[in-house]
Amino acid sequence: MTYDPEIMKETPMRISRSNISTEINKTGSWRFVRPGYDEKTAPCSSACPVGEDIARIEMLVGQGMFPAAWETILRENPFPAVCGRVCFHPCERVCNRGRMDSPVGIHHLERFVGDLAIENAYAVPHPFYGDEAEADRRAIHGKKIAIAGAGPAGLSAAYFLTRLGHACDVFDADSEPGGVLRWGIPWYRLPEDALKAEISRIVDMGVNIYCRKPVTAEFLAGAAASYDAVFLGCGHGHSLQMGIPGGEKVQDGLRYLHDIRRGENTCSGGTAAVIGGGNTAVDVAQSLIRLGVDTVIVYRRRRRDMPAFDHEIRMALAEGIRLMELAAPVRIDNDGDRLTLTLQEMRITDMETAGGRCRVVPDGERTRILKVDQVYSAIGAEPSESWYRPPEQRPDVLRMSHCTLWAHPASGLPLVFGGDLTAPVRSVTDAVASGKQAAMMLDTLFREGKAGIPERIAQCRVGDGPALSMEIYLSGSRKSRNPAIVPYTAINTDYFTPADRAVPPTLSPLERRTAFEEVEGGYSPETAVREATRCFNCGICNDCDNCRLYCPEVAIYMDGTRCINLDYCKGCGICVVECPRNAMTLEEEQS
Repeated sequence: MTYDPEIMKETPMRISRSNISTEINKTGSWRFVRPGYDEKTAPCSSACPVGEDIARIEMLVGQGMFPAAWETILRENPFPAVCGRVCFHPCERVCNRGRMDSPVGIHHLERFVGDLAIENAYAVPHPFYGDEAEADRRAIHGKKIAIAGAGPAGLSAAYFLTRLGHACDVFDADSEPGGVLRWGIPWYRLPEDALKAEISRIVDMGVNIYCRKPVTAEFLAGAAASYDAVFLGCGHGHSLQMGIPGGEKVQDGLRYLHDIRRGENTCSGGTAAVIGGGNTAVDVAQSLIRLGVDTVIVYRRRRRDMPAFDHEIRMALAEGIRLMELAAPVRIDNDGDRLTLTLQEMRITDMETAGGRCRVVPDGERTRILKVDQVYSAIGAEPSESWYRPPEQRPDVLRMSHCTLWAHPASGLPLVFGGDLTAPVRSVTDAVASGKQAAMMLDTLFREGKAGIPERIAQCRVGDGPALSMEIYLSGSRKSRNPAIVPYTAINTDYFTPADRAVPPTLSPLERRTAFEEVEGGYSPETAVREATRCFNCGICNDCDNCRLYCPEVAIYMDGTRCINLDYCKGCGICVVECPRNAMTLEEEQS
């Protein structure tokens, strides 16, 4: 039989059709497993020292909802423009997207949102948590806290305590607030305008900052008459001494950075050696080379053992700074107008330190000689006063991950030690995390007593890490999120295509060497949206609607939020499998 289009045109199509609704067939009775919406925790959020809700932030940026993204950051971190520049972004090291191509530029996006808020003068919402009535109740019962140190820890503590309804006075020994942000980080990494804008936001909330007024032991002894508690976030402002012959000829690296920020240093030309391997050493070296000084960093271990952030080391080497590894200074002698630096050569043993760095010992009598015009020390720092340190081995001391609580022996005034004094990692973001933990500890102390602090803090953890969430502490929507970390294997990568990471414009090494201009540029709005859409949004629902589109029983419907009609859901699990972000879970049906 041949195909005749004319005959086919006249032949009616018969399709069977039911005359009654199939709603009577409640397929839910077949079910032995039940799907459900179960938002989980992204690995980046758990790794973030301040526990930002990164997956949701990137989702909002990707949708162009920049003010909402900024407000989401502010729930956990008062310094997005600052941290977007100086944080060592451990979040990106665990980003699931990195398993597909490259991690999302999380810190670039945070900086973009922070800068945009400054540029457009976004207003801080009030109240940030809960409703007006709850904010009023908190203010009525609020306490008054003195804060020692206007660095990232002290300012963070003031920010969160003010959010919790308490009044804060911040005292600082220097002429302007900011601590290490203001005096220890060069302009090319953190421009002054960005820092001042974010500190001004905290001041506008009602925080009082008193500069050139250090907290002394005498102040502490009488503070109970005016304050309900004191937070000590003084930081490490006293440089360690090298303790070698001729050590008096060495200049203090921290003081040098401080002088540059004050515009008081006119050093230029010549050669210099910077002793140390941390971020301060790298910052000193990069500042010197911008002033025309030929600079070498001298470090007693290997480059891979340096505690400085690796991307900062790479940038320093690209700018022409030399690195001398496995060399330790043993003496400094005058050589006319110059200095002779004698270096002991070191060799690696088979052992490693607890931090994973190699152990080194002197390599016999082998030495090197380095002739320079200046020597700067950046081998570490400690508190400038011994009483800044929390007491050791006392039963009345409560130690948490980033803070220590103790009562003043004479007055009984609660003292919380934080920042570099107690934080496990000496970074800006860990200092901010310390201030937030201090706020939670003091607020819990005032409301529930000291005994309630450990349990209350434990309830606020983000995933399995030490990071804490203020949104969880105040019973926000994040409190209901599953703490389980979403692994890469749980992401349905069929819904994502490879895409290059957006790289912001960066000054060339030659341009960097000639001025203190900011090295890295920022994203444009279009670039930010494109980069944010690379994020898997691990564990959270971003309204892709796959669950509803793929449900064979049409059992998923919208009623303000997505709901599952269990009369018809037969537990096939298609919705769970087709959720790209692992925001659903299939559980065994309970009889």
